[in-house]
Amino acid sequence: MPTHHRELAPPDALKSAIACFWYDRRDAGAVTQPFDVLPDGYAEIVFHVGDACGVAGGRMRRLASPVLIGLLRQPVTLAVRGRLDIVGVRCHPWAVGGLLGMPAATTDLRAIGHPVAALQPMLERCIEGDRIDEALALVERHFVRAGLCAPVDTMLARAGAAMREAHGTLAVSDVAAAAHATVRTLERRFKQSSGHTVKEVSGLIRFEGARNALCRRPHDSIADLAQTLGYVDQSHLGREFRRYSGTTPAAFARARPRGEFGGFVQA
Repeated sequence: MPTHHRELAPPDALKSAIACFWYDRRDAGAVTQPFDVLPDGYAEIVFHVGDACGVAGGRMRRLASPVLIGLLRQPVTLAVRGRLDIVGVRCHPWAVGGLLGMPAATTDLRAIGHPVAALQPMLERCIEGDRIDEALALVERHFVRAGLCAPVDTMLARAGAAMREAHGTLAVSDVAAAAHATVRTLERRFKQSSGHTVKEVSGLIRFEGARNALCRRPHDSIADLAQTLGYVDQSHLGREFRRYSGTTPAAFARARPRGEFGGFVQA
């Protein structure tokens, strides 16, 4: 299924909350085709325009737009028929509470009852006119103009930066130290904002690194990858990888074309 992808880096004022704005187009033709959205360490605000996009399995359930795709614990299989255009906002999970007034939480897919939903008809007009850069800029301007570019809670921003820099390998006590906070205070505020614990998000960040590495270099040694990413050993990587993907690292590497993540294209 051909895809067309582009990304827009956020302005400095948004970087503590948003990793990027992105666009993806899929052309499935007349036949309904499934694709997986894989877990990682981000939450996504997703707008979509097209013939049909829904949750696969039995009769396809049409997906709301916009929708918040929270921190997934297993892949979610969506299905598309015809042409599907997606505009997404890749958010740091600890910032979702501040951006939308709702945490990334444990629900996989949730319709967004927020002023950002008013962008849907404008985005549809941009996409129908093939003005993709304008669509991305429109979403960016919304967050800036709505005054949502205020910095994320400083403690959470420091914690998140430390977790990202260490690729999810830091112990909770080390994340708290980097955030200049006690473990108890950090965990409480992190859970309030993201809907998840520090340990849960760290695990997803580390899985994301393994997933991306296997997509880009499927023939690399899994034992070497486990060591590079800070897993205890290859078995530890295997258990964690199966937990989030439902398959083994080796099977995942064999099944994925190089550089293709099989779902929303993720950097």
